[in-house]
Amino acid sequence: MGDFSLQFAPLLPWAAIIALACVAALVALLGILARLRAAWLRTAMLGLFLLALCGPILSRQDRQPLPNVVALVVDRSASQGIGDRTGQANEARDAIARQVQALGNVDLRVVEASGDPASSDGTQLFGALSNALSDVPPDRVGGAILLTDGVVDDVPARAAELGFKAPVHGLITGVPDERDRQISLVEAPRFGLVKQATTIRFRITDHGPNMPSTATVVLRRDGEEIARTSVPVGEVSSLQVPIDHAGLNVVELEADTVPGELSPVNNRAVLEIEGIREKMRVLLVSGEPNAGERTWRNLLKADANVDLVHFTILRPPQKGDGTPINELSLIQFPTHRLFDEEIHRFDLIIFDRYAQEGLLPSAYFDNMTEFVRNGGAILLASGADYASENSLWGTALADILPAAPTGNVLYQPFRPAITDLGKRHPVTRDLPGSSPNPPAWGQWFTTVETNLREGTSVMSGAQGAPLLVLAHQDKGRVALLLSDHAWLWARGYEGGGPYVDLLRRLSHWLMKEPDLDEEALRAKANGRDITIERQTMADSVAPVDLTGPNGEKVRLTLKPEKPGLWTADYATDAMGIWHAQDGTLQAITNVGPANPREFQDLISTPDRLKGLAKETGGTVQRLATASSFAVPAVRAVGDGSPYGGDGWIGLKRSEATVVRGIASFPLFAGLLGLALLLGGLSMMWAREGR
Repeated sequence: MGDFSLQFAPLLPWAAIIALACVAALVALLGILARLRAAWLRTAMLGLFLLALCGPILSRQDRQPLPNVVALVVDRSASQGIGDRTGQANEARDAIARQVQALGNVDLRVVEASGDPASSDGTQLFGALSNALSDVPPDRVGGAILLTDGVVDDVPARAAELGFKAPVHGLITGVPDERDRQISLVEAPRFGLVKQATTIRFRITDHGPNMPSTATVVLRRDGEEIARTSVPVGEVSSLQVPIDHAGLNVVELEADTVPGELSPVNNRAVLEIEGIREKMRVLLVSGEPNAGERTWRNLLKADANVDLVHFTILRPPQKGDGTPINELSLIQFPTHRLFDEEIHRFDLIIFDRYAQEGLLPSAYFDNMTEFVRNGGAILLASGADYASENSLWGTALADILPAAPTGNVLYQPFRPAITDLGKRHPVTRDLPGSSPNPPAWGQWFTTVETNLREGTSVMSGAQGAPLLVLAHQDKGRVALLLSDHAWLWARGYEGGGPYVDLLRRLSHWLMKEPDLDEEALRAKANGRDITIERQTMADSVAPVDLTGPNGEKVRLTLKPEKPGLWTADYATDAMGIWHAQDGTLQAITNVGPANPREFQDLISTPDRLKGLAKETGGTVQRLATASSFAVPAVRAVGDGSPYGGDGWIGLKRSEATVVRGIASFPLFAGLLGLALLLGGLSMMWAREGR
């Protein structure tokens, strides 16, 4: 392809040439007015000389057409894997590639837009399209073809945002009249109060013909089914979820499937609710005054999550000074209310150096025993009182106390030590300063000697006697601290010790904090990595079976991380709920976002792309029906022509070219210029010489 153009390379400055042109024009005009012979020929000759001074050059450019750039974006998102959509996309991709290449002078760029199913952005095709054409001038873009199910989440609002003026075509995989059921959360609380119920609001939406009017929904918490009900389709429904424990509660809502639906993946909604204790109600009853009393009070009062009720027995009623019992305190000890009527409202009861002095009737200790068996907790922080004849061991509490006093108190210095079992227990494992042997802690000086009946001794005192004993009793828990010298650590005696960590962990274990359970199976997701933790007091653990949302199963062998803690890691690409179990315990975790946007809407649709396609002159067409499959024909059309119709799509023919070479011909240079000037002069002389 060649284009001709005329250019000028003046021999004089343009100002001089213009001045000469004015003089020549004046001379020519005077000659014409005077009717001189050959006046017109003189005028032509003057013009020829002026043209020669302008240096005219005739140029010829050799141009080569540039290829059109066409982007073929293939949707490889997770929803494209449903049914035969992937097969349809592959077949259409190959057919379109052959047709586009057959047009000639076309640069076809095939883009596989996979996306990340864990992302909350959904299917992003236009970002991939923009990257594919980022190095292409807008006038070279012939168009874009999107092979997708139509569920695209980054469709530009206007065609001007594309950065080029060419048709955008959407070829939709899937088939019309698809059936699918979807559950979506309308109100999903992130926090809930322990021992209270929180409300979840949700909606079931059905797509497709002849769908039922109701759906059965199953509610699970931490893998355990807690409710099953039937709800109307298309309306907002609600369910109450009891928050059983502090920390993370994984809640699942699952709707039943309908025949012929695309996938059950969006029949499930997941939310994580953080269980928060409103207040831990603690009853602290102190017996005879002692130096450690303030330690317990200060520790509990410093915790904003603790609602503390504290009573101190300053004087036993049998002390013979004639003072009436009702005058022994400024505020009467409401024993009946606390230990009978409202005992169930407390979470923990602590007896600090308390001996049975007749203030509490035996029936109240029966109530406390039932309180523990029904899920409550009791801590005895004892000294010599536990070995005395008025010991609480002589009450109904003896049925749940794990160690029996011998009546002897060991008065000798010792450094509290972690027992072998204590090194595995979450309450005492990794206590600050426990690594050296003996631990780098200050000394204590009393230990109540006991015979261990049940439970676990996690710390030892003088002569290796049990110092801290923990035990489970039915649904509740009991702890025995068999020394009243913890306050020495609080005062910093001999450097002190980790009394805050120890006593706080102890109280939280009694309150059933999940992180402090002796036997626990935990699954934690960090990105696409799942970490399994098995807390145990045993010497070995069983393998853990992991089951994914897609049915994938794997058995993991755990390795010891530290005493009492075994771990294993597993990497996966499957997003959703993973179940872990070892035959005794189970745990669940969610990989990826709780409800990925990619899986929420699975129905193939041309609607999302129609507006943009129409604005660019493109079309949106389905590739398949229930009984047929056809790829539209591809044509190259000029600017201004329709870019699509029934059974075909058009690509814009680009007019862009590149210059391969330039040839220049000076018109008044060399022999040619000399011949033109001499010829003109000769003609003028010949005319005037007649």
